[in-house]
Order: sequence, then C-alpha cells, then structure tokens
Amino acid sequence: MLGRRRSLGEALSRTRSVFGRIGTMLTASDITEETWDDLEEILIQGDVGPEVALRLVDRMRERARDGRLRMASDVEGDLKQEMLAVLESKLARPDEEPRTLTVIMLVGVNGSGKTTSVGKLARYYAARGHRVMVAAADTFRAAAVEQLRVWTERAGADIVAHQQGADPGAVVYDAIRASRARGFDLLLVDTAGRLHTKFNLMAELKKVADVARRSVHRAPHEVLLVLDATTGQNAILQAQHFRDAAGLTGVVLAKLDGTAKGGVVFSIANELGVPVRFVGTGEGVDDLEEFNAQRFVDGLFERDQA
Repeated sequence: MLGRRRSLGEALSRTRSVFGRIGTMLTASDITEETWDDLEEILIQGDVGPEVALRLVDRMRERARDGRLRMASDVEGDLKQEMLAVLESKLARPDEEPRTLTVIMLVGVNGSGKTTSVGKLARYYAARGHRVMVAAADTFRAAAVEQLRVWTERAGADIVAHQQGADPGAVVYDAIRASRARGFDLLLVDTAGRLHTKFNLMAELKKVADVARRSVHRAPHEVLLVLDATTGQNAILQAQHFRDAAGLTGVVLAKLDGTAKGGVVFSIANELGVPVRFVGTGEGVDDLEEFNAQRFVDGLFERDQA
C-alpha cells in the first residue's frame, strides 16, 4: 500500500469520464434548448444531484438570454465559475485558535473508509509538524484496533486502545490524558461505524463528544464525517442524520479514485451546509489531500490525462 502518492487529477479520472462529455457536447456552434437538456443530463449523471444540476443550467440559460453567452463553446468557462461558487459558499475554515490539544472526531457508517481515513489524517498532520495521538474508540468491531494499529504505525502516530467491548468514552478520556502527559498536540478519535438509522448508536456519538468536551475546552474541535464517494447521492441521507446527531464541521470524501460519482461534492455543499475538508485519492497512507475547490473543478474538465 506504500508507494507513489496519487494526485487529485488521477483520482478524478473516472468522474472526468462523465464531465468530459460536456466539452464534446459544447462543440456545436449555436446554443439551443437541446444544449441545456444535454447539459443537465450529463450533470445528473456526474452525480451533482438534480437540484444543483437544475440551478447550474438555469444560470447558464439566464446568461444566454441576457446575451452574455452566445456560443456553445463559451458555456464551459462560465459553468466552471458557477460550479466553483457552489463549493466556495461552504468553505468556511475550521476553528484554528491556539490550543495545547486539538481533538478531531471521525464518524461514519460501516465500510465508509473511516479507519483508513484516520490513518491518512494522522500522516497528514504528522507531516505538518503535529504530534499525533489516535484514540481507538471503535471497540465493537473485532479487527478495528489491529487495523488502526497498522495505519497509525505507517503514519508515525501513537495509539491508545482498550479491549474489545470497552466503553468508547473511557478510551477517549484515557487518550486525552495520555496526550497531555506526553506532549501530543492533536488527537484523532476513531469511532465505531454505525448505520444512521440506529438511534441508540447515534446517541452514543454525543456521549463520546461529551467526554471530550468535559476534558478539553470546546472539544471536539472538528467532527468529520467520512463518506464513501462510490455511494454517490445515497450518502446524502446518511450525512444529514450524522449532521443532526454529531454536529458536523466537515466531510472526508473517501475512495474518490474508485468512482465516477465525484460530483457528489456539489450536493454535499448544497444540501448539508458543511465543507468537504479532505478527499481520499488512493489506497496509500499518503493518498489524502485537503480539498481545494478550484483544483477540483479544474480537474473535472482537464484534457488528455494519463
């Protein structure tokens, strides 16, 4: 799993196979009603979601009516600007006030790539000078702790873990004490995967957050939901429940390299009101990037990618 770091452009190759059709479609010399129908269809196929697709097409129609767009070949540049505006409207930065210990909690459903994302985030922050501790608060899944140990070792981070079936809150409490005693400044909390329909498990997230809050001022300072990009629009309903239960500050979009549904980032921004903070670009420990809206939109329309 170690090796060359994958770029965002490479990770978007499957999604770009859909969005690339926009450039081909816009080679016609004139704008017609069929132009807008085709554009809306491609955007929906790219998983931007019906609401965002309709809004984008309506903006293009309005510009054409006003005479600001005269040729089909001019549409792509304006479309990119409108897509960028959707994403940048939800790019508020997290609270970065000075503190001795920052606590980041990761939540998500089973199989979303959460534990892997914790390892990648540990690597990301360690590479930027942080001393990173990981709390193995997924105490229900038998292999969870061992899987997390492997990832934290690759990332150069430390880990606090209890036995299977232990109280997740106790793990977090001990991890906070260990972080302070040993001079760590960033704690990543890996919580158990849970279905958004399991209300008792969702309520447990609040209890884990309360443990962190009682021990560290205003913790958790970030609550990041890990979404599997391959599930596309189906991830939005999950995310809404996690947002209500855990007070999300952002999204980690995992497995972007394995799907043509990367357009879901637009629905995340539009419907959830929280920013995409990171994207997973591959299977290696370094295959994680902080989300950049401009590079993402540009990447959707790049030509001649190897």
